Amino acid sequence: MRLARLLRDHVGEVVAVFALLLVQALCELSLPRYMSDIVNVGVVGSQAGNVAYLGHMALVMLGFCVGSLAAATLSGLIASRVAAAVARDLRREVFAKVLSFSPAEVNRFSQSSLITRCTNDVQQIQNMIVIMLRMVMFAPVMGVVAVAQVMTMGGGLAWIVGAALLAVLGVVSVLFSLTMPRFKAMQSLVDRVNLVTREMLDGLMTIRAFGRQDHELGRFDDASGELRDAQLFVNRAMTLMMPIMMLVMNMATVAIVWFGSHGVAAGAMRAGDMMAFISYAMMIVMSFLVVSMVAVILPRAEVSVGRVQEVLAVEPAVRDPEHPVAPAADAPRGRLVFDHVGFRYPDAEGDVVSDVSFSTAPGKITAIVGSTGSGKSTLVQLAPRLYDPTSGTVTLDGVDARRMSLADLRSRVGYVPQQGFLFSGSIRSNVAFGTDAAGTNAPGAAGQKDAAGQKDLLRAVEVAQASELVSQKDGGLDAPIAQGGTNVSGGQRQRLAIARALAMRPEVLVLDDSFSALDYATDARLRQALARECADTAVLVVAQRVATVMGADQIVVLDEGRVVGQGTHEELLRSCPEYLEIAKSQLSASELGLEEGE
Repeated sequence: MRLARLLRDHVGEVVAVFALLLVQALCELSLPRYMSDIVNVGVVGSQAGNVAYLGHMALVMLGFCVGSLAAATLSGLIASRVAAAVARDLRREVFAKVLSFSPAEVNRFSQSSLITRCTNDVQQIQNMIVIMLRMVMFAPVMGVVAVAQVMTMGGGLAWIVGAALLAVLGVVSVLFSLTMPRFKAMQSLVDRVNLVTREMLDGLMTIRAFGRQDHELGRFDDASGELRDAQLFVNRAMTLMMPIMMLVMNMATVAIVWFGSHGVAAGAMRAGDMMAFISYAMMIVMSFLVVSMVAVILPRAEVSVGRVQEVLAVEPAVRDPEHPVAPAADAPRGRLVFDHVGFRYPDAEGDVVSDVSFSTAPGKITAIVGSTGSGKSTLVQLAPRLYDPTSGTVTLDGVDARRMSLADLRSRVGYVPQQGFLFSGSIRSNVAFGTDAAGTNAPGAAGQKDAAGQKDLLRAVEVAQASELVSQKDGGLDAPIAQGGTNVSGGQRQRLAIARALAMRPEVLVLDDSFSALDYATDARLRQALARECADTAVLVVAQRVATVMGADQIVVLDEGRVVGQGTHEELLRSCPEYLEIAKSQLSASELGLEEGE
């Protein structure tokens, strides 16, 4: 996967870690030989009682210990830095990929799962890289060299090491078969806990209103309980492994001492060699134990790698063309044309909208109305290419939207969704979000020569009928906004979202039922301000209120995804039964200008 490419960016550091681990292994593998010489020569041999000899050997062993410590410290530092850098790059790549997703791709994974993949899964991969660089590279070197040392020593004790290794592999195999299914399920359980938690937080007011706290606590307990049980099982299995391994190593040590002592008594082995043999045997068993433990731990990381790869492998349905085309300089500005447009969600059985045709014009308001589920919101989401039509074309200024770069297209189309979302920051940063001044929170931004300077921001706020909100807040445009805009009302959020789109000075302003939280007086003032201040902007409005669209220059009526009427308010009252039914359900005959009984 891309993980290999990210590691290739750190080849120098990986080579340095390997070199340091090799130095560490050679230093540690030298110690048993010197210990053997101390016993064989300095204790019972020709240099017995020679303090100078023993001191020299002690200093040499101390030097090897210091070298091993220094190599281990440096290799750990470099490995940790490499793993952190890879995790940073991988998290950035996953986040960038998610930002390129259309709503269809986001829904495919779910928001909670994407959050888990960007955080927990990447953390697992980071831990795996540290283990790979520190243990997987170190253990084989130690094991192989220690085996070579044991084979050269002779003494007839190699079978003890072989038996110990078979016992280690048997225990690890059993644990591996028991823990693998739980490792694979664990990340999905983390997803579920995140999903339940997110739903609880997002729907907190609804939960309280219906008195469903106990039900939601039960859901959370079920989800977290399953995750807890899986984690406890894995942790208990891993905890059980260590005492079993220690038992195996101690039994091997006892066997080496027992059989080795007979060899010493028979003159086939020296006492120092037997002590060195014990040290090498422990190194061999520990090396294989480390490799086995890694083999048990890695499956969870492999699951995380697969989950991250699944996100990175997705090709977004909406992406930039290879050779983008921009509208001609003399092309009509703000002319958005839907030409026999149809759209079907992935894996859906039928079209949401079908054969829809209409166009907008600068300074004109085009409204789309229809019953719930008629495809209004889906249709206008095709304008900024949140989705691509499955049939027909959407053109802006004479160019097919699919041939324009996404940045160019979306700089020309100001889109206000049904739920006006605000980011943590200030009123200024939220209104300027789609401009070059995005993210500027300081009062010093006033007077800057940019696309959304102080004058443009104030104009957008005024047109959106949010001036009173700004004036009432301490700090004005620099007043703080909480995450999600929770410190302002729903109507204020909608007005600030509209101001954010207006600050871009778009060619086409798309308002997707963005007046639903406004009172009728504010609704009327906002429509008047749009008509007055946006003479060079085409306005496309989705609305449930007939009063909101009565003054539109053109009204498109949708029913089950198809256009059943198109014209002005007066024309549709007399030519479109569906529109008349909607209008009568909201306004009286006198308000509609109809005679009683019509």
